[in-house]
Amino acid sequence: MPLTHAQRLDRLTVRLQELEFWRARDRRDITGWTFEGQPIALGEGWPRVDGPVHFAAHADIPADWDLEDTRAYIDLGGESLVTFTAADGAAKSHGNDPYHREFSVFARSFDIASESVPRAPFGVPVKEPRLERTEIFWLDRPVDDLWLLLRQIDETVRTIIDHEAVPHLLALSEEAFSRLDWPSETQNYIARISPWTQQQKIWKLPEMKEHPAGLSDAERQSVADTYDWLMGELKALRERFPPQGKVSLTGHAHIDLAWLWPYAETRRKNRRSFHTTLRLMEKFPDFRFNQTTAHYYQQLEKDDSELLADIVSKVKSGQWDVLGGMWVEPDTNMPTGESLARQILYGQRYFERVFGFRHDVCWLPDCFGFSPALPQLLKQGGMDNFLTIKVNWSETNRFPTDLFWWEGLDGSRVLTHTFDNPVEGYNGVVRPDSVINTWRNYRQKDTHDTTLLSVGYGDGGGGVTAEMIRREQQLQVFPVLPETKWELVTDFFARVHETVPAKSLNVWRGEIYLELHRGTLTSQSIVKRLHRRAERDLITAETLESLDYLTGGDYPVSLEENWQVVLKNEFHDILPGSSIKEVYEDAAEELTGVIDAARSRREARLKAIAARLPDGGEGVLLAVNPSLSPMPLRFAGESGWISSGSVLPPLSVNVLSEADLAPAGAVSADPRHLENDILKVTFGDDGNIASLVHKPSGRETLAGPGNRLIAYPMDKPRSWDAWDIEADYDAKSEPLDTPDEIALVETGPHRAAIRITRTWRHSRIVQTLSLSAGSPRLDIHTEVDWHDRRALLRTETPLAIHHGKAIGECAFGVIERATHANTTWQQTAFEFAAHRFVDLAENGFGFALLNDAKYGYSARGNVLGLSLLRSPIYPDPLADEGHQAFTYALMPHEGNWHEAGVLTEAELLNQPPLTLAVSGKVAGVQIPLKVSGVPAALGGLKLKEDSSSDLVLRVYEPAGRRGPIGVETPQGFALSDAVTLMEEPSGAAADQLMPFEVKSWVIGKG
Repeated sequence: MPLTHAQRLDRLTVRLQELEFWRARDRRDITGWTFEGQPIALGEGWPRVDGPVHFAAHADIPADWDLEDTRAYIDLGGESLVTFTAADGAAKSHGNDPYHREFSVFARSFDIASESVPRAPFGVPVKEPRLERTEIFWLDRPVDDLWLLLRQIDETVRTIIDHEAVPHLLALSEEAFSRLDWPSETQNYIARISPWTQQQKIWKLPEMKEHPAGLSDAERQSVADTYDWLMGELKALRERFPPQGKVSLTGHAHIDLAWLWPYAETRRKNRRSFHTTLRLMEKFPDFRFNQTTAHYYQQLEKDDSELLADIVSKVKSGQWDVLGGMWVEPDTNMPTGESLARQILYGQRYFERVFGFRHDVCWLPDCFGFSPALPQLLKQGGMDNFLTIKVNWSETNRFPTDLFWWEGLDGSRVLTHTFDNPVEGYNGVVRPDSVINTWRNYRQKDTHDTTLLSVGYGDGGGGVTAEMIRREQQLQVFPVLPETKWELVTDFFARVHETVPAKSLNVWRGEIYLELHRGTLTSQSIVKRLHRRAERDLITAETLESLDYLTGGDYPVSLEENWQVVLKNEFHDILPGSSIKEVYEDAAEELTGVIDAARSRREARLKAIAARLPDGGEGVLLAVNPSLSPMPLRFAGESGWISSGSVLPPLSVNVLSEADLAPAGAVSADPRHLENDILKVTFGDDGNIASLVHKPSGRETLAGPGNRLIAYPMDKPRSWDAWDIEADYDAKSEPLDTPDEIALVETGPHRAAIRITRTWRHSRIVQTLSLSAGSPRLDIHTEVDWHDRRALLRTETPLAIHHGKAIGECAFGVIERATHANTTWQQTAFEFAAHRFVDLAENGFGFALLNDAKYGYSARGNVLGLSLLRSPIYPDPLADEGHQAFTYALMPHEGNWHEAGVLTEAELLNQPPLTLAVSGKVAGVQIPLKVSGVPAALGGLKLKEDSSSDLVLRVYEPAGRRGPIGVETPQGFALSDAVTLMEEPSGAAADQLMPFEVKSWVIGKG
């Protein structure tokens, strides 16, 4: 009776299940376990679950077992690092998780020790962990090989079900079973088959033989012969149905630095995953594996230096591919350009020191969108290649290309590849459906004949299994499927460069926006503010120490260790707000430590500068401008707020008299009104801004109530609670238009302020709206005491401005954002990333929304919005619960943003002048460095790596202009030609600055 292909497949699946029960020729339980030194029996629960615990046992292999085919099966009830130690002291460690439970053994008698945690790979608690199953077994290798081969035929047929090769594959598998001489003696058979699911459903099974016999020698030989025959037939069939395409495989264990587990657990995950990988490399010389993240290797220096030494050896042998070139795999939407530069600088220097070379591939498979600043920074850091697959997560528009040039803001290009594996993405498996569908989805087949596929259990680590490698060996003879081979990622990109003409590839220009995970721009905003503060404080401390050095002070001391803390916390599940509570407790403590260290360094240098100031004058204040913008003197002084008419030159050290601190004009106020020489602000009884008049132009800025606070209680995404904001979040809105109190709290002469207190459900929002003398912006200092879940709090301001594009600051530049939704690409960008400001301007007049802690903006029509807070419940049920404070500001202006001083005000909001009260000092100004020509912004001013006397100055062009640039150094110092981020000659013109270019020089002493 003829059967359909589906029916034949069902039959094949049933017959396959039988083979599994003969994989073990014999088996023995491993008993005699101890838990923290106390006896524990198989099946018994752990006595405690409060952290890493330790199991121990001993195993002896029966004398008649073949050691090479002996395996240990270990399931202790959680994740473990398991170490086997022979009598001679030789030891091998293995990662032990649900995907890695079978291990080769290397001695007939050995001790077993573990470090175990009661968690599954994704941090899920094992509620009642038990010593589940531990045994040694004698693997029947021919059965195991045939079982895997027939499974792969089954999987291939299901994947290519309509292909003309399918009948041939089914026929081969059916004939293979008919070639077997298979046992059937009742007692042995029913004992062997008893674990089968269908048998376990039987009302009552008969008594079972404890050690049922395996195959006889003759039966085993029939299996081995069948395997060899089937491999030969598959190879012949491959001639008739040749491979379609090529897939290069790279082993990988994506290990999130912290996510659903704290960093302390990541340290254990690293050791488990890396030991697993080394064991596989010992057994399979052709296997290739890649691992990024300098921070992980640095941690291994402390946690397991022998393991690191073994990894270095495998790197030298060409099996282990270190790549990535960064300190961690960071978020790229929110860090400053200088932070991204330090990711590369410190990452590449570490890799060079430990492994002997720098990387040319940046590997960021899992980040939530990519800044357009990245290509230039990668190029300057020596990386010409970039890989991600996250673009395939976009929900609306499919990214149009898989192999392309990614062009950054300044025109720099990096070769970029993304693969679309529908079977677990970058945590792929070696399986017919994974391989063939990755090839099918690859769209540059006509340009390059190979796509990449990373395989290995990941996110929580684990990595590749021995079965995956054996699968690839077998797939080499399969028909139809793409050719596969293990390859270093660096070699894959090198072949593309060698074989693909540059002009044949598409070019993607600018930001790579992910149409998903928009909520990560706002979630866990307390840590986002600490991060903003920490990176800015480090840049400022370095700048101050360098200015002090240039004026006769001591050479700066490296802040790299503090930078490493900041860079670690830029990891793409920490800074975006998508981790558990424990991660943010650690991050807050670490970032606060950086802030304190930077503050201490700043204070010490200010005192050192003050000590060298000449006496005999009327100077009462030391003020340092750590930016490249002329900075108005506005700051919180010891006796109150100061907003003077003094302007501090860029990178200047100033000594000011009392007269220099006089208010920069008049301010007036009443409970519904704030006014200075530039702005006139009127408030309504609802607490919103009823009018915002820009006095120099006479224009009313608003087209409706401004700074309207709105709570959106339908911030409840389909999935990915901390990650996502749905497009319909605004289907229900609750404006906070009934304030509890509006009070005048400050009346000048330097500043006037009104405090507005609001309550929403169980939360309290207190805003102090202040207008400083001579200031073009209205500051809105906000303190929130939040006690509501799954809501989004935003501020929205409708403007009397019409333009199709807004400008948002990004790392080392700006991005244009459509204010309309003509296309689906524009519709999906309803929430986007920006740093310190977003500006909407028509010809001659505009408005900027500035902030010191936020990243999630919107620009729809004439309404600018800023997301202030989210309160998701997963994976942290108490995300942003309680108190937090931040400031944002409204700034109408004439002209465009860069002519109107928007960047200056954004810098001032985020980093006021550095001040110290002095007495009797000579008033005056020192400008150690003068930067002239096309307006530039400061990236950093720091010590040069591996130097005891030189500095590095880094600037960038922020607005898309070009022109000459000059740097004047103090006497005794000289300026080098342009250098890269790696502080080596770049070959770029030292006296020209191009649009969005990042340019650095060495300032040498001599």
